[in-house]
Amino acid sequence: MSNFIPEKLSVEYMDGVTATEPVIPRCYTLTHSDLTGDLFLAIGTHYAWDKINPMRDEVLGEWKTNGNSLYYWVYLYIDQGQYSQNVSAKRTEIFRRELPLALTAIRYGDRFLFNAHPYLDHASIIVNFMSAYPQFARQETWGTFHSFPI
Repeated sequence: MSNFIPEKLSVEYMDGVTATEPVIPRCYTLTHSDLTGDLFLAIGTHYAWDKINPMRDEVLGEWKTNGNSLYYWVYLYIDQGQYSQNVSAKRTEIFRRELPLALTAIRYGDRFLFNAHPYLDHASIIVNFMSAYPQFARQETWGTFHSFPI
């Protein structure tokens, strides 16, 4: 995993979202530059589909509720049948290796929200690996944001 460098993160609030409100709906689109290593976090009431490149290597996330429980839901686009099994296996490996960095960047990028609502640090993170291949398609719990120190 790469080390998180705060200076390499750019944050953009969209759709009337502020640094501290609302919690729901609040969607995160995290993209990056392979050339510079810069990270770009767009936070809005919808995903920033215009920021997503054809490689589909972004991390999408949003806050959701189930009854009284709040959790952070992550979507990772592995392939949807677009790639071979070998390429999908490599993409899965890369997502798994880089996801802690991505979650740290999201937590840091939206730190004012977490400071205003400290309970968010203890919400479960549910990661959805989206793939047409059953061996890669899965849902996993990845702890809480409290598990990803800045």
